[in-house]
Amino acid sequence: MNWRTLPLDAIKASVPYAFVGGPFGSNLTTRDYVDEGVPVIRGNNLPADASFHDDEFVYVAETKADRLRSNTAYPGDLVFTQRGTLGQVGVIPRDAKFSRYVISQSQMKLTVDPKIADARFVYYLFRAPETAQKVINHASASGVPHINLGILRDFKVRLPDVTTQSRIAEILGAYDDLIENNCRRMALLEDAGRQLYREWFVRLRFPGYEHTRIANGVPEGWGLRTLGGYATLHYGKALKSEDRTEGLVPVYGSSGNVGVHEKALVKAPGIILGRKGNVGSVYWCASDYWPIDTVYFVDAGASNLWLFYALKHMHFISTDVAVPGLNRDFAYSRPLVVPTRGVLREFLNAVDPMYEQITKLGEMNEKLRAARDLLLPRLMSGEIVI
Repeated sequence: MNWRTLPLDAIKASVPYAFVGGPFGSNLTTRDYVDEGVPVIRGNNLPADASFHDDEFVYVAETKADRLRSNTAYPGDLVFTQRGTLGQVGVIPRDAKFSRYVISQSQMKLTVDPKIADARFVYYLFRAPETAQKVINHASASGVPHINLGILRDFKVRLPDVTTQSRIAEILGAYDDLIENNCRRMALLEDAGRQLYREWFVRLRFPGYEHTRIANGVPEGWGLRTLGGYATLHYGKALKSEDRTEGLVPVYGSSGNVGVHEKALVKAPGIILGRKGNVGSVYWCASDYWPIDTVYFVDAGASNLWLFYALKHMHFISTDVAVPGLNRDFAYSRPLVVPTRGVLREFLNAVDPMYEQITKLGEMNEKLRAARDLLLPRLMSGEIVI
Protein backbone atom coordinates (compact mmCIF):
# COMPACT_ATOMS: atom_id res chain seq x y z
CA MET A 1 0.00 0.00 0.00
CA ASN A 2 1.37 3.39 -0.99
CA TRP A 3 0.99 6.19 1.54
CA ARG A 4 1.98 9.78 0.86
CA THR A 5 2.63 12.70 3.18
CA LEU A 6 0.95 16.02 2.43
CA PRO A 7 0.38 19.30 4.25
CA LEU A 8 -3.25 19.63 5.31
CA ASP A 9 -3.62 22.60 2.97
CA ALA A 10 -3.00 20.29 0.00
CA ILE A 11 -6.17 18.27 0.65
CA LYS A 12 -8.60 21.19 0.82
CA ALA A 13 -11.38 21.39 -1.76
CA SER A 14 -11.28 23.83 -4.69
CA VAL A 15 -14.17 25.90 -3.36
CA PRO A 16 -14.23 29.34 -1.72
CA TYR A 17 -13.43 29.40 2.01
CA ALA A 18 -12.45 25.71 2.09
CA PHE A 19 -9.90 26.16 4.90
CA VAL A 20 -10.72 29.06 7.23
CA GLY A 21 -10.66 30.21 10.83
CA GLY A 22 -13.44 31.68 12.91
CA PRO A 23 -14.71 35.24 12.72
CA PHE A 24 -12.64 38.16 13.93
CA GLY A 25 -13.56 38.90 17.55
CA SER A 26 -15.79 41.91 16.98
CA ASN A 27 -17.61 40.22 14.10
CA LEU A 28 -19.25 37.68 16.39
CA THR A 29 -20.07 38.51 20.00
CA THR A 30 -22.67 37.39 22.50
CA ARG A 31 -24.82 40.34 21.39
CA ASP A 32 -25.32 38.53 18.08
CA TYR A 33 -26.89 35.47 19.69
CA VAL A 34 -30.61 34.87 19.15
CA ASP A 35 -33.07 32.16 20.21
CA GLU A 36 -33.11 30.39 16.85
CA GLY A 37 -31.45 30.62 13.47
CA VAL A 38 -28.07 29.29 12.30
CA PRO A 39 -26.16 27.33 14.99
CA VAL A 40 -22.68 28.35 16.13
CA ILE A 41 -20.18 25.53 16.62
CA ARG A 42 -18.21 25.77 19.87
CA GLY A 43 -15.93 23.45 21.83
CA ASN A 44 -18.84 21.61 23.47
CA ASN A 45 -19.91 20.44 20.02
CA LEU A 46 -16.62 18.55 19.60
CA PRO A 47 -16.83 16.03 22.47
CA ALA A 48 -14.11 13.52 23.24
CA ASP A 49 -16.46 10.55 22.90
CA ALA A 50 -18.23 11.41 19.63
CA SER A 51 -17.45 12.89 16.22
CA PHE A 52 -19.94 15.75 16.64
CA HIS A 53 -22.55 16.90 19.15
CA ASP A 54 -25.37 18.27 17.02
CA ASP A 55 -27.15 20.01 19.90
CA GLU A 56 -26.82 22.64 22.67
CA PHE A 57 -26.03 25.51 20.31
CA VAL A 58 -26.21 29.23 20.47
CA TYR A 59 -27.59 30.80 17.31
CA VAL A 60 -27.21 33.80 15.04
CA ALA A 61 -29.83 35.23 12.70
CA GLU A 62 -29.87 34.10 9.08
CA THR A 63 -28.83 37.59 7.96
CA LYS A 64 -25.85 37.54 10.35
CA ALA A 65 -24.84 34.10 9.07
CA ASP A 66 -24.99 35.43 5.52
CA ARG A 67 -22.44 38.10 6.47
CA LEU A 68 -20.26 35.38 8.04
CA ARG A 69 -20.34 33.12 4.96
CA SER A 70 -16.53 32.95 4.99
CA ASN A 71 -16.77 31.37 8.46
CA THR A 72 -19.45 28.85 7.57
CA ALA A 73 -19.20 25.07 7.87
CA TYR A 74 -21.40 22.50 6.15
CA PRO A 75 -22.23 18.81 6.59
CA GLY A 76 -19.12 16.79 5.81
CA ASP A 77 -16.70 19.52 6.94
CA LEU A 78 -14.01 19.02 9.58
CA VAL A 79 -13.84 21.40 12.54
CA PHE A 80 -10.70 21.92 14.67
CA THR A 81 -10.26 23.76 17.96
CA GLN A 82 -7.90 26.73 17.68
CA ARG A 83 -7.69 27.59 21.38
CA GLY A 84 -8.98 26.01 24.54
CA THR A 85 -8.88 22.22 24.49
CA LEU A 86 -6.19 21.73 21.84
CA GLY A 87 -6.47 18.55 19.81
CA GLN A 88 -10.25 18.68 19.63
CA VAL A 89 -11.61 17.72 16.23
CA GLY A 90 -15.02 16.90 14.84
CA VAL A 91 -16.67 16.11 11.55
CA ILE A 92 -20.18 17.39 10.82
CA PRO A 93 -22.28 14.37 9.79
CA ARG A 94 -23.75 14.24 6.30
CA ASP A 95 -27.21 13.89 7.83
CA ALA A 96 -26.72 16.81 10.23
CA LYS A 97 -29.71 18.62 11.70
CA PHE A 98 -28.80 21.89 9.97
CA SER A 99 -27.73 22.75 6.43
CA ARG A 100 -25.06 25.20 7.60
CA TYR A 101 -23.23 26.25 10.75
CA VAL A 102 -21.10 29.22 11.80
CA ILE A 103 -17.82 28.40 13.53
CA SER A 104 -16.85 30.36 16.62
CA GLN A 105 -13.69 32.44 17.06
CA SER A 106 -12.05 29.40 18.68
CA GLN A 107 -12.61 27.03 15.76
CA MET A 108 -11.26 26.38 12.25
CA LYS A 109 -12.92 24.41 9.48
CA LEU A 110 -11.69 22.37 6.54
CA THR A 111 -13.61 21.18 3.49
CA VAL A 112 -11.58 18.35 1.98
CA ASP A 113 -11.23 17.47 -1.69
CA PRO A 114 -13.01 14.08 -1.95
CA LYS A 115 -10.62 13.03 -4.72
CA ILE A 116 -7.71 13.28 -2.28
CA ALA A 117 -9.13 12.61 1.18
CA ASP A 118 -12.06 11.10 3.03
CA ALA A 119 -13.15 13.57 5.72
CA ARG A 120 -13.98 10.75 8.15
CA PHE A 121 -10.49 9.29 7.73
CA VAL A 122 -8.91 12.68 8.44
CA TYR A 123 -11.13 12.97 11.52
CA TYR A 124 -9.93 9.60 12.84
CA LEU A 125 -6.35 10.49 11.94
CA PHE A 126 -6.58 13.54 14.21
CA ARG A 127 -8.25 11.45 16.92
CA ALA A 128 -5.20 9.17 17.05
CA PRO A 129 -3.18 9.96 20.22
CA GLU A 130 0.04 10.43 18.25
CA THR A 131 -1.53 13.03 15.95
CA ALA A 132 -3.29 14.80 18.80
CA GLN A 133 0.03 15.11 20.63
CA LYS A 134 1.70 16.53 17.53
CA VAL A 135 -1.01 19.18 17.32
CA ILE A 136 -0.36 20.14 20.93
CA ASN A 137 3.40 20.20 20.27
CA HIS A 138 2.86 22.60 17.36
CA ALA A 139 0.85 25.01 19.52
CA SER A 140 2.07 28.54 19.96
CA ALA A 141 3.20 29.01 23.56
CA SER A 142 2.90 32.80 23.59
CA GLY A 143 0.04 33.84 25.85
CA VAL A 144 -2.77 31.28 25.72
CA PRO A 145 -1.59 28.11 23.88
CA HIS A 146 -3.28 27.98 20.50
CA ILE A 147 -3.06 26.67 16.96
CA ASN A 148 -3.43 29.25 14.23
CA LEU A 149 -4.60 28.63 10.70
CA GLY A 150 -1.09 28.87 9.28
CA ILE A 151 0.20 26.14 11.59
CA LEU A 152 -2.73 23.87 10.77
CA ARG A 153 -2.36 24.41 7.01
CA ASP A 154 1.29 23.29 7.17
CA PHE A 155 0.51 20.31 9.42
CA LYS A 156 1.66 17.12 7.67
CA VAL A 157 -0.69 14.16 7.29
CA ARG A 158 0.07 10.69 5.93
CA LEU A 159 -2.63 9.31 3.63
CA PRO A 160 -3.24 6.11 1.66
CA ASP A 161 -5.43 6.17 -1.47
CA VAL A 162 -9.00 7.42 -1.02
CA THR A 163 -10.53 3.94 -1.32
CA THR A 164 -8.38 2.68 1.53
CA GLN A 165 -9.16 5.79 3.56
CA SER A 166 -12.87 5.11 3.17
CA ARG A 167 -12.49 1.48 4.22
CA ILE A 168 -10.57 2.44 7.34
CA ALA A 169 -13.14 5.11 8.20
CA GLU A 170 -15.95 2.57 7.76
CA ILE A 171 -14.28 0.11 10.13
CA LEU A 172 -13.76 2.72 12.84
CA GLY A 173 -17.14 4.29 12.13
CA ALA A 174 -18.88 0.99 12.79
CA TYR A 175 -17.63 1.12 16.38
CA ASP A 176 -18.79 4.71 16.77
CA ASP A 177 -22.19 3.90 15.27
CA LEU A 178 -22.71 1.17 17.85
CA ILE A 179 -21.57 3.52 20.64
CA GLU A 180 -23.89 6.27 19.44
CA ASN A 181 -26.82 3.86 19.17
CA ASN A 182 -26.20 2.65 22.73
CA CYS A 183 -26.00 6.26 23.93
CA ARG A 184 -29.39 6.99 22.35
CA ARG A 185 -30.88 3.95 24.07
CA MET A 186 -29.38 5.07 27.40
CA ALA A 187 -30.80 8.57 26.96
CA LEU A 188 -34.27 7.15 26.23
CA LEU A 189 -34.13 4.95 29.32
CA GLU A 190 -32.95 7.85 31.49
CA ASP A 191 -35.77 10.03 30.15
CA ALA A 192 -38.32 7.29 30.81
CA GLY A 193 -37.23 7.09 34.45
CA ARG A 194 -37.27 10.87 34.78
CA GLN A 195 -40.76 11.14 33.28
CA LEU A 196 -42.09 8.36 35.51
CA TYR A 197 -40.78 10.16 38.61
CA ARG A 198 -42.42 13.41 37.54
CA GLU A 199 -45.70 11.68 36.83
CA TRP A 200 -45.85 9.89 40.19
CA PHE A 201 -44.15 12.30 42.59
CA VAL A 202 -44.49 15.78 41.07
CA ARG A 203 -47.88 15.54 39.35
CA LEU A 204 -48.95 12.98 42.01
CA ARG A 205 -50.51 10.66 39.43
CA PHE A 206 -49.18 7.52 41.13
CA PRO A 207 -50.97 4.13 41.08
CA GLY A 208 -54.20 4.50 43.05
CA TYR A 209 -54.08 8.33 43.13
CA GLU A 210 -57.75 8.48 42.11
CA HIS A 211 -58.74 7.01 45.46
CA THR A 212 -56.19 8.82 47.64
CA ARG A 213 -57.05 11.98 49.53
CA ILE A 214 -54.57 14.88 49.25
CA ALA A 215 -54.12 17.14 52.29
CA ASN A 216 -51.78 20.17 52.11
CA GLY A 217 -50.17 18.76 48.99
CA VAL A 218 -49.32 15.42 50.63
CA PRO A 219 -51.17 12.20 49.73
CA GLU A 220 -52.75 10.34 52.61
CA GLY A 221 -50.33 7.82 54.09
CA TRP A 222 -47.25 9.62 52.79
CA GLY A 223 -44.81 11.33 55.16
CA LEU A 224 -43.49 14.89 55.19
CA ARG A 225 -39.89 14.74 56.41
CA THR A 226 -36.57 16.45 55.88
CA LEU A 227 -33.63 15.08 53.93
CA GLY A 228 -31.66 14.81 57.17
CA GLY A 229 -34.37 12.63 58.64
CA TYR A 230 -34.18 10.20 55.73
CA ALA A 231 -30.55 9.90 54.65
CA THR A 232 -27.03 10.73 55.81
CA LEU A 233 -24.74 12.84 53.65
CA HIS A 234 -21.14 11.69 54.04
CA TYR A 235 -18.13 13.81 53.07
CA GLY A 236 -16.03 12.65 50.15
CA LYS A 237 -12.28 12.22 50.50
CA ALA A 238 -9.60 14.18 48.63
CA LEU A 239 -7.85 12.35 45.82
CA LYS A 240 -5.73 14.59 43.60
CA SER A 241 -5.22 13.54 39.98
CA GLU A 242 -1.49 13.00 40.57
CA ASP A 243 -2.29 10.60 43.43
CA ARG A 244 -4.55 8.38 41.33
CA THR A 245 -3.44 5.05 39.92
CA GLU A 246 -4.94 3.99 36.61
CA GLY A 247 -7.78 1.57 37.21
CA LEU A 248 -11.46 0.88 36.60
CA VAL A 249 -12.98 2.69 39.58
CA PRO A 250 -14.74 5.97 38.67
CA VAL A 251 -13.78 9.08 40.63
CA TYR A 252 -16.62 11.58 41.19
CA GLY A 253 -16.48 15.31 41.82
CA SER A 254 -19.19 17.93 41.64
CA SER A 255 -18.89 18.00 37.84
CA GLY A 256 -19.43 14.24 37.55
CA ASN A 257 -16.95 11.52 36.65
CA VAL A 258 -13.55 13.25 36.78
CA GLY A 259 -11.27 10.25 36.32
CA VAL A 260 -10.48 6.73 37.47
CA HIS A 261 -8.52 5.06 40.25
CA GLU A 262 -7.39 1.54 41.14
CA LYS A 263 -9.48 1.22 44.31
CA ALA A 264 -12.86 2.40 45.57
CA LEU A 265 -13.76 4.35 48.68
CA VAL A 266 -17.49 3.51 48.66
CA LYS A 267 -19.50 0.44 47.69
CA ALA A 268 -22.23 0.63 45.05
CA PRO A 269 -24.83 1.82 44.47
CA GLY A 270 -24.30 5.44 45.41
CA ILE A 271 -25.71 8.91 45.04
CA ILE A 272 -23.26 11.79 44.75
CA LEU A 273 -24.26 15.37 45.61
CA GLY A 274 -22.18 18.40 44.63
CA ARG A 275 -20.90 20.32 47.68
CA LYS A 276 -18.41 22.76 46.13
CA GLY A 277 -18.10 23.99 42.57
CA ASN A 278 -21.16 22.61 40.81
CA VAL A 279 -23.33 22.97 43.91
CA GLY A 280 -26.40 20.74 44.01
CA SER A 281 -25.38 18.50 41.11
CA VAL A 282 -26.62 14.93 41.56
CA TYR A 283 -25.16 11.72 40.09
CA TRP A 284 -26.01 8.03 40.30
CA CYS A 285 -23.22 5.45 40.32
CA ALA A 286 -24.01 1.76 39.88
CA SER A 287 -20.43 0.58 40.53
CA ASP A 288 -18.05 0.99 43.47
CA TYR A 289 -16.57 4.51 43.32
CA TRP A 290 -14.44 7.20 44.93
CA PRO A 291 -16.18 10.51 45.82
CA ILE A 292 -13.68 13.36 46.29
CA ASP A 293 -13.89 16.20 48.79
CA THR A 294 -16.06 18.49 46.62
CA VAL A 295 -19.07 16.20 47.10
CA TYR A 296 -21.25 14.44 49.62
CA PHE A 297 -22.31 10.86 49.06
CA VAL A 298 -25.17 8.68 50.23
CA ASP A 299 -23.97 5.18 51.08
CA ALA A 300 -25.30 2.02 49.46
CA GLY A 301 -27.69 1.25 52.30
CA ALA A 302 -29.78 4.38 51.70
CA SER A 303 -29.20 4.92 47.97
CA ASN A 304 -32.08 4.17 45.63
CA LEU A 305 -33.31 5.69 42.40
CA TRP A 306 -36.31 7.34 44.05
CA LEU A 307 -34.00 9.34 46.35
CA PHE A 308 -31.75 10.10 43.37
CA TYR A 309 -34.63 11.73 41.50
CA ALA A 310 -35.92 13.42 44.66
CA LEU A 311 -32.52 15.09 45.17
CA LYS A 312 -32.57 16.25 41.55
CA HIS A 313 -35.82 18.10 42.29
CA MET A 314 -34.52 19.79 45.44
CA HIS A 315 -33.25 23.36 45.64
CA PHE A 316 -29.82 23.46 47.27
CA ILE A 317 -28.68 26.99 46.44
CA SER A 318 -28.70 29.28 49.47
CA THR A 319 -28.60 33.05 48.99
CA ASP A 320 -27.49 33.55 52.59
CA VAL A 321 -23.85 32.57 52.01
CA ALA A 322 -21.12 34.67 50.41
CA VAL A 323 -19.13 31.75 48.98
CA PRO A 324 -21.15 29.25 46.92
CA GLY A 325 -21.23 25.90 48.64
CA LEU A 326 -23.67 23.43 50.12
CA ASN A 327 -23.77 23.45 53.91
CA ARG A 328 -24.78 20.03 55.21
CA ASP A 329 -27.19 21.43 57.81
CA PHE A 330 -28.88 23.45 55.07
CA ALA A 331 -29.11 20.33 52.87
CA TYR A 332 -30.56 18.36 55.77
CA SER A 333 -33.28 21.00 56.24
CA ARG A 334 -34.71 20.44 52.74
CA PRO A 335 -38.28 19.07 52.84
CA LEU A 336 -38.85 15.58 51.48
CA VAL A 337 -42.23 13.99 50.81
CA VAL A 338 -41.81 10.23 51.33
CA PRO A 339 -44.29 7.86 49.63
CA THR A 340 -45.75 4.72 51.15
CA ARG A 341 -43.63 1.59 50.99
CA GLY A 342 -45.99 0.14 48.40
CA VAL A 343 -45.68 3.08 46.01
CA LEU A 344 -41.92 3.24 46.54
CA ARG A 345 -41.59 -0.47 45.83
CA GLU A 346 -43.64 -0.19 42.62
CA PHE A 347 -41.53 2.74 41.43
CA LEU A 348 -38.25 0.93 42.07
CA ASN A 349 -39.59 -2.21 40.40
CA ALA A 350 -40.20 -0.08 37.30
CA VAL A 351 -36.97 1.97 37.18
CA ASP A 352 -34.36 -0.45 38.55
CA PRO A 353 -34.43 -2.61 35.37
CA MET A 354 -34.04 0.56 33.28
CA TYR A 355 -30.83 1.48 35.09
CA GLU A 356 -29.55 -2.08 34.98
CA GLN A 357 -29.88 -1.84 31.20
CA ILE A 358 -28.21 1.59 31.21
CA THR A 359 -25.29 0.12 33.17
CA LYS A 360 -24.94 -2.79 30.73
CA LEU A 361 -25.01 -0.44 27.74
CA GLY A 362 -22.40 1.79 29.40
CA GLU A 363 -20.13 -1.20 30.00
CA MET A 364 -20.59 -2.28 26.38
CA ASN A 365 -19.61 1.21 25.20
CA GLU A 366 -16.45 1.11 27.30
CA LYS A 367 -15.44 -2.14 25.61
CA LEU A 368 -16.27 -0.74 22.16
CA ARG A 369 -14.21 2.39 22.83
CA ALA A 370 -11.28 0.32 24.07
CA ALA A 371 -11.39 -1.88 20.95
CA ARG A 372 -11.69 1.13 18.65
CA ASP A 373 -8.86 3.00 20.35
CA LEU A 374 -6.63 -0.07 20.16
CA LEU A 375 -7.34 -0.47 16.46
CA LEU A 376 -7.17 3.21 15.48
CA PRO A 377 -3.39 3.84 15.66
CA ARG A 378 -2.63 0.53 13.98
CA LEU A 379 -4.89 1.36 11.06
CA MET A 380 -3.59 4.92 10.80
CA SER A 381 0.03 3.80 10.73
CA GLY A 382 -0.57 1.18 8.06
CA GLU A 383 0.43 -1.60 10.47
CA ILE A 384 -2.88 -3.31 9.66
CA VAL A 385 -3.31 -3.55 5.89
CA ILE A 386 -6.84 -3.06 4.57
